[in-house]
Amino acid sequence: MPGTSAPDPAELTAWFDAHARDLPWRAPTTTGWGVLVSETMLQQTPVRRVQPVWEEWMARWPRPSDLAAATQAEVLRAWGKLGYPRRALRLHEAASVIATEHGDVVPAEVDALLALPGVGTYTARAVAAFAYGRRAPVVDTNVRRVVARAVHGAGDAGPPAPKRDLADVEALLPADDARAAKMSAALMELGQTVCTVRSPACEACPISHDCAWQHAGRPAYAGPPKKVQRFAGTDRQVRGRLLDVLRGADGPVTREQLDAVWNDAGQRDQCLDSLLTDGLMEQTQDGRFALPGES
Repeated sequence: MPGTSAPDPAELTAWFDAHARDLPWRAPTTTGWGVLVSETMLQQTPVRRVQPVWEEWMARWPRPSDLAAATQAEVLRAWGKLGYPRRALRLHEAASVIATEHGDVVPAEVDALLALPGVGTYTARAVAAFAYGRRAPVVDTNVRRVVARAVHGAGDAGPPAPKRDLADVEALLPADDARAAKMSAALMELGQTVCTVRSPACEACPISHDCAWQHAGRPAYAGPPKKVQRFAGTDRQVRGRLLDVLRGADGPVTREQLDAVWNDAGQRDQCLDSLLTDGLMEQTQDGRFALPGES
């Protein structure tokens, strides 16, 4: 049975200070709003795709009230190909709440963040930690993998167990707010850049000498098989193509224009209906289709 260990916060945060990627949302001048936007965009989306879009958004909508004043169609067009466009509409809703109920400043407390539209446990804790330096365990796939290996000696984390995962990370954080927030960022950075799924760079890891997985001989992951997320041929791909037609148009488009982007009529119709239901698309009185507010 693999043993357990605990990484040294000082070693991990010193490594982070020296090796963390220079990402714009980590700049000292970035507001809580900038962090909230980045964390919303980064969900299931690589940094390289998010960074240019985030920079465009912050230049165009530097405050929540600026985004709140935009139309849903403008927001969806600016979201581009980041995927999961409902995130954009929820962020638009959150911006309105922040502007009207929080003085145009993203709140720092986890409970207040959780009350915002579209903000879940991970995002609330990430904003509290990364924007405001609060002690709030931040748990994503990368952090879970680091903890599984370094602390528990397992090859990977297995299925999520929110209460257990939060407790695991909570136990690792220093008591001091600022040091805990930096360690949260360091754990995530380590999982994203060093302790990766397929090719962990253990020789570059600052805590390899304390890693329970190393001491156990780096056993292979032996838990339940993981679901492999595919994209080609999925409803996500079809929805994206349909929305691309609307984002590229100056106004409403015909059904024929939408039909041309996907051959499977049944899947296409199902995806079209789901976009209408989700409020990402509207139908005009003459039967054409448009982004919200442009019908």
